[in-house]
Amino acid sequence: MANYISRRHMLQRCSMGFGAVALTALLQEWNGRASLATTIERQPHHAPRVRSVIFLYMDGGPSQVDTFDYKPLLERFHGQDPREAMGKLEPTQFNNIGRVMQSPWKFARYGESGNWVSDLLPKLREHIDDLAFLKGMTSKFSEHTFGNYFLHTGSGLQGRPSMGAWVNYALGSENENLPGYVVLNGGLIPPGGLDNFNSGFLPATYQGSVFQSTAVPVANIQPRERDAVAQRRKLDLIRSLDQFSLRAGTANDALESAIANYETAHRMQSSVPDLMDLSGESPSTLAMYGFDDEWAGTRTYARQCLLARRLVERGVRFIELTCPGGNGDRWDQHSNLRDGHTKNCHTVDQPIAALLTDLKERGLLSETLVVWAGEFGRTPFAQGSDGRDHNPYGFTVWLAGGGVRGGASYGETDEWGYKAIDGKLEIHDLHATMLHLLGVDHERSTYRFGGRDMRLTDVHGHVVQEILA
Repeated sequence: MANYISRRHMLQRCSMGFGAVALTALLQEWNGRASLATTIERQPHHAPRVRSVIFLYMDGGPSQVDTFDYKPLLERFHGQDPREAMGKLEPTQFNNIGRVMQSPWKFARYGESGNWVSDLLPKLREHIDDLAFLKGMTSKFSEHTFGNYFLHTGSGLQGRPSMGAWVNYALGSENENLPGYVVLNGGLIPPGGLDNFNSGFLPATYQGSVFQSTAVPVANIQPRERDAVAQRRKLDLIRSLDQFSLRAGTANDALESAIANYETAHRMQSSVPDLMDLSGESPSTLAMYGFDDEWAGTRTYARQCLLARRLVERGVRFIELTCPGGNGDRWDQHSNLRDGHTKNCHTVDQPIAALLTDLKERGLLSETLVVWAGEFGRTPFAQGSDGRDHNPYGFTVWLAGGGVRGGASYGETDEWGYKAIDGKLEIHDLHATMLHLLGVDHERSTYRFGGRDMRLTDVHGHVVQEILA
């Protein structure tokens, strides 16, 4: 075990240092033992409607009653005690329950579908007929870390495979030069950390690769060796460790995954700089996404959305965008809701609208699934005087793209926007629907671990047929 750990440590330290000659020698040394079955494309269970997923993760939990779930009753009872107006309340994260609070923003119906949108999202509402809403979404957790694990992995426990890893496992990669699962990090790692993007008990090949939205997106993307001789010496050392591990009988899936990841890392030395080079994008495209916006968060998210389109063009299966740092922040307004949600929406509104426009104009929206979701919603009553606490009992998620019936709206919360009362869904149902659109049967995509066949949806989940085209 000590020798295996040493070898893995060497791989982590040296993963970007080899040229093509050294890589070829390494693969010949293994004679195919390091199976590349973890990275090749595989056949879906049924005809897919989409090739890729872009997951727009709204870290912190946007307020459904301030964005897409209009509830006029909040205006009528604004300022009243919610225990008297609404009846029994569930415990909240901080139990600092204030008054019923109407939305500070105006709502109106838009598009042929007539779906409601607040004036927080003036750009996105132009795409209202492209969006399919799930307004009865619920979560089992009201705390960020557990809620994030549940949203990403289908379990509130740390260490389970992320949905991106499951997609990668089920379908493999269309591009051998890039990871199949990429996380575009705008500056904020969500509560729960990198385990939100991990492969868990799946081979490490399927884990998310985190790209920073900076000029240097991945550490060590440029070779650090001064010449080929230094590379050769490093290769010889790793070969000797490999041979020792083989003789000791310690070769296993983790070792094979390390070799596969090592090969991908080498090829990323040329593919990632090309991906991140936006000099070929037209000024009008950059302006459409918001690169010239005065708001730092908008510029960061604009870059993330544009890179997401470029990753889809290159065949990456699963792309997740986290919230930017800088002026942008998490959607976690326990106080000062008006200022916080105004900034959050300004950060994402134009870039997301531009992403949908760009995908559609390039013929990519029909083969891409775009998902917008947070880990839970917010309460219709105030926390303190001007915030909203966590609400897992009813919130809104939307999907757009291939196989989705644009303009659809399924599910409903009560007249307060508090609890799902019709079309009630869990995160498992969202996962099952995402996999279905990719051509994967969520009940058949399993991995043997701990004596049972594990799957993303556990023993739950059904496809939300009501929003499918």
